[in-house]
Amino acid sequence: MINLNVTSAAFTNGAVIPTRFTGDGEDVSPPLQWTGIPTNAKELALIVDDPDAPTANPWVHWVIYKIPATEIGLPENVAKTTALLQPVGTVQGRNSWGTTGYRGPAPPRGGGVHHYHFKLYALDKALPVGAGMDKNQLLNAISGHVLAQGELVGTYQR
Repeated sequence: MINLNVTSAAFTNGAVIPTRFTGDGEDVSPPLQWTGIPTNAKELALIVDDPDAPTANPWVHWVIYKIPATEIGLPENVAKTTALLQPVGTVQGRNSWGTTGYRGPAPPRGGGVHHYHFKLYALDKALPVGAGMDKNQLLNAISGHVLAQGELVGTYQR
């Protein structure tokens, strides 16, 4: 499997996510960039989750997919709508709050450091799906179609 390089101008891999991008701040999505997308990729998908959450499954902060493979990143403060005007064709799913779009870190107070995994997938086909999927539905849809993947990890604690 090919590895993608996922970065952010807001924080480096393994570093603290600035408050602006958390539930304690403006709760806007951080800017993301990536490189290494295979030339035969058709679409990209991104899932952000927190495996340190005190829940049975990782807490999902963002599900965004149908990102054109020609995109080299996402801007800061992506709209919290199911369908995006930019990048064209991109749609969003449901996070663990049951809402659409990015929701930033908001771990329990005193719960220690949480790790937020921004996982990007390059897909060999355009997904025949609509907006509103949750993480598990998206993972099922991309199963067998991942050409490459990469990850950026940020931390946060209260």
